[in-house]
Amino acid sequence: MGNREDLIDGAKRCLYAKGYARTTLRDIADAAGGVGTGCVGYHFGSKEALLNEALSQAARDWAEELTQALAAVPADPGADTLQRFETAWAQIIKSFETHRPLWAATFDALGQSAHAEEVRRHLAAGLEQVRLGLADVLGGLGPDHPDARLVGGFYEALLTGVMAQYLVDPGRAPSSHDLATALAVITAPRLRRDVR
Repeated sequence: MGNREDLIDGAKRCLYAKGYARTTLRDIADAAGGVGTGCVGYHFGSKEALLNEALSQAARDWAEELTQALAAVPADPGADTLQRFETAWAQIIKSFETHRPLWAATFDALGQSAHAEEVRRHLAAGLEQVRLGLADVLGGLGPDHPDARLVGGFYEALLTGVMAQYLVDPGRAPSSHDLATALAVITAPRLRRDVR
């Protein structure tokens, strides 16, 4: 690995151990095996740009792992939409448990976005990719589908909310069955109304 890759790897370790706001340039350099702090400026321009890249790479790794996990679940031809929804969310929630440090670092970065324009811009750019990716993986809607952004936004809102609950109160956070049951209640014909 070169200095650039060592710095990204070191930044990931720091994000998981200390969070976004508490990670220093020296922490990253030390975690990267003693790479000089000047290399951060040379390769990334700033500590924040490096942390943003490390967080993005970690999130992409998670997304690829989740996509593979979802693809590995055998499709049940007899399953209805809610059953497929519950199965997908069981995999997502399982991934929360194994990637808890990533989500803690993500929420830490979200907190910084109100005070750091570079962080906010980076997160905003990533959100569009996340929305379209979720619409594709969970909704089966490709990026050109007219409802992809809308459906992806729904899944992103649900994902962020469920992640927050698992970080703060994992014992009472909703299970995949809870989510599917709630969706069934919300969309029950007696409660449905035209939204225009």
